[in-house]
Amino acid sequence: MYYLSLFLVGFGLAVSGGVTIILYINLVPAGLSWLEYLQFISSRSECYLFLIGIVIIFFTIPKLSSLLK
Repeated sequence: MYYLSLFLVGFGLAVSGGVTIILYINLVPAGLSWLEYLQFISSRSECYLFLIGIVIIFFTIPKLSSLLK
């Protein structure tokens, strides 16, 4: 049950961070280059939620699959 909860937390973090990254991609048509866009999202703390969520998911999937067997 612990790993399922941790997986869902990771999924939620990845979704919220991914949505934020997609929302900020609207800055590219406003005149930012791709390099400036990447620099901008790397300075925003909420964009790191995507990476943290992916890491949590990556580490909990093997544990979940071994528990469900």
